[in-house]
Formats: sequence, C-alpha cells, structure tokens
Amino acid sequence: MGTTDFGKPDVIVVGAGNAACCAALAARETGASVILLEAAPIEECGGNSRYTAGLMRVVYNGVEDLAQLIPDLTAEEKKTHDFGAYTAESYYDDMGRITQYRTDPDLCEILISRSFETLVWLRKKGVKFQPSYGRQSYKVEGNRYKFWGGLAAETWGGGPGLIDNEHKACEREGIRIFYETPATGLVTDDEGHVLGVRARNKGRNVEIRAKAVVLACGGFESNAEMRARYLGPGWDLAKVRGTRYNTGLGIRMALEAGALAYGHWSGCHAVGWDLNAPPFGDLAVGDQFQKHSYPWGIMVNARGERFVDEGADFRNYTYAKYGRVVLEQPGMLAWQIFDAKIIPMLRDEYRIKQVTKVSAATLEELVKKLEGVDAASCLREIREYNKAVRTDIPFNMAVKDGRCTTGLRINKSNWANTIDEPPFEAYGVTCGVTFSFGGLKITTNGEVEDTAGKPIPGLYAAGELVGGLFYHNYPGGTGLTSGAVFGRIAGTGAARYAKGA
Repeated sequence: MGTTDFGKPDVIVVGAGNAACCAALAARETGASVILLEAAPIEECGGNSRYTAGLMRVVYNGVEDLAQLIPDLTAEEKKTHDFGAYTAESYYDDMGRITQYRTDPDLCEILISRSFETLVWLRKKGVKFQPSYGRQSYKVEGNRYKFWGGLAAETWGGGPGLIDNEHKACEREGIRIFYETPATGLVTDDEGHVLGVRARNKGRNVEIRAKAVVLACGGFESNAEMRARYLGPGWDLAKVRGTRYNTGLGIRMALEAGALAYGHWSGCHAVGWDLNAPPFGDLAVGDQFQKHSYPWGIMVNARGERFVDEGADFRNYTYAKYGRVVLEQPGMLAWQIFDAKIIPMLRDEYRIKQVTKVSAATLEELVKKLEGVDAASCLREIREYNKAVRTDIPFNMAVKDGRCTTGLRINKSNWANTIDEPPFEAYGVTCGVTFSFGGLKITTNGEVEDTAGKPIPGLYAAGELVGGLFYHNYPGGTGLTSGAVFGRIAGTGAARYAKGA
C-alpha cells in the first residue's frame, strides 16, 4: 500500500477506541481532515472500550442533569427513582482518596470539570446513554430504585454500543478507519517535530505523513514482557480482561521520540476475573468474566483464609485494586463464597455458562470442592467468621451499612452476612488486568511533553496511555470518561496545531 491510499490527512489518530474516536471527532469538528489507524481487524476493533460495561463517572447535580444525557428518561422515572447527585466535590474527594492524593491536580481538575459537558457532546455525536439499573442501583421499596456510588449513567449497549455509535459518528463525518494497521513509530524531522507515523498495513511497512498525531492506542497491559518489567514478578501470568492489541506501542513510540514517562508505572487496574477465563478478553462474553459481588460474601485463598476486607467500601472503589491482591495470594487464586441469602442477589455475571463454580448443601461438602484450597482450614475460617458477624446491625446493600465483624485478624467493615443457609456456592477467581496506569506526560491541552517538560510539536495523547491520573486504584467508570474528556481536548489541540502549521 502506498501513502496515497491514506490520503493527506491533517491529523492521524492512532487507535480506534473511545479516546481515539473522541479525538478524531473533535479534530474533524475543528476543521481538520482525520484518519484513524487501528491495529485490530474490524471484528475486534475498539480497544478495551469495546470490552467495558459502558459506565461513565460524571458530575451531575440531580435528575435534570441526567436528563440531558438521557433525554428519554420518563417522568415516572424522574419522580419515583432516587438518582441522587454526584457533585464535583464528591468527584474530587473520590479521586484524591482512591489515588492516595497522588493524582495530577491539573489533569484531575480537567477530568472533573469537563466530564458533564463532554458527555453531553458525545450524546450529540450519537452516543446513547441509559440509567445504570443493572449495576448501580437497588430496589429499596416497591418499584423505587436508589442509585449509589456516583454512577447513574451508562452507554446504551455497553462498550460495544459505545464503539459502534462512535464509529458511525466517524463515518458520518468522513473519518476513515484503517484496520489491521498498527503504528510502529513516529516520523520526525531534525528538530523533533512530528510529521506522521510509520505503520504496518496488512503485512507491509508504510509511512503516513500528517501535520499532527494523536496517540490513543491504550497502555501496555496486553504485553506480558512489559507487565513483568514494570508491574513486577508474576504479572506476566495475569489474564488480560480486554484486547490483545494494547501492547504499549504508542508509549514506546513516544518515549523513543523523547517523551517523558509519567505516572504510576508499577500500578494498574486489575480485578477479580474468572479462574478459567481465556488469556485475553472474549467479545462474546465481554466483561462477564468479572466477579464483583464479593462485598456481599467472603473471599478465601489457597490456605483457606480470608485475606482482604471485602466490605471496605462500595465495589466501585475497591474492585480495581483487589485483582492485585488476588494475584499476590498462593497460586494466584481465590474463591468467593456465598449462601442462600445472597445467591439470588448476585450480579448477572455469576450466571453465565463460562463460570468456575461449585455448589453444595453443606459447608463441609463445599470446602472440599474448592480446588487448590486447604479444606479444613477454610471450614474453620468460615465458622470463625460467622461467629464474628454483628447480626444486630441491619443489612442494607444500598449504603455502607456498618454491619461488620469483630475480633478477626481481618475484619469486614460492611455487609457482613453469616454464611450458614444452604445451598452454598463458591466462584473461583484470579487476576484480570484491565489497563496500566503508567504512561506519558501531557499538558492541559493534550500535548505530549518531552523530558525537559516542553511539548513535542505535533504530538498529542489521550486515553489509557496518559500517565498521572490514577495511582494504586481507580474510581469505577472514570476510564471511559477520561478517554472522552482528554480525547476531545487532544483532538481539538491537534487540529488547531495542524491548521496553524
């Protein structure tokens, strides 16, 4: 393929997920001609965004704000359901607390202050939103739902619906997507200005010139060598929740061009993932290999011991760090245990066919079925846990209810239920990596900075490969919002640079 097949774009966006599409749409809106380069074939396109549930954390001050994202929200829904509010102050508190106050203050402010306007912009581009009934709400009385955790909206159709609608928007705007075309390097001049990219197109080396480049092709989570190098021993054995194509190439390209490495390079978003899930994500299953009802039960390791406070906080604020904790256990595995009181309330992902599950009528029988677990020790652990539960405190899934245990080596802070009503079920989990936290330093205009702290002319970045936002942990639903906010900023900046160049 010659370079003429790609036309003469003003802006090249590397990637075709949520951040990349937002960058492309913003650049086109600003008057630039744009193409997208996607490493995956069309049936696997869209990066990790396609594998998500579509939840997006956004500032909203009440149901009328949500109605701007979800215009078909009915009057009955507005009246009867408790959507609550998620203020900018709450968002700042969560980002600070969850990242141990390491989040970059400038990037964090932009993420939060522009979250709502960016999602309104996305809706106008054709992305559809709906209330997140299935994941972030509970029936509290009659047909009344109460939403919790600051997440009331999700994209229609989840991650696949988000990507399909964004790709349709790109098509409407005349933005071409070139599949099976991974970028492999940046083209620069003697002064370090970015002039385009080198890429592989269906097995052939090509060079594509442009006036600006936006890197939005994910982190290094799908690269076992980079996981072991940066995340540490054992991480090469972790399963990958999403795409196999996020191999860190965008980060490497930028570093080779003199970019500054930034953020938490030894940290990542990692969750409890089905013990026998495939090495990479399966689009037919999507995010259903996750197992996120652990706050309502207990988790034990191979020694038969609880190893974490399952009820430390709402699932949104613990799930992205507990994958690392599971990886650190013997055999890199754990079992989540529930009884008849909770089994009917388990999330939908516990009911898929591809699940590692055991059931039993007695605890004695159950512990013997837990593969890789010391059964006798596990039975003692469950009995000690049951004795420690404060059953005098009411159980309430919709709030941090304070129903705890006392006197244990690791106490459970909320939602502590005795495990004593048959039948019993247990689900095997391991670690599933979502995305890496370390990446590139960008300015508030989306420009990639060099090691001297100066913007690299013509180079912009957005999405997972931006470093500095997340450290140690991550508030659920922030990844897609971050991709959209900084994708829009990077695309606008790239287009303005290209038009002025």
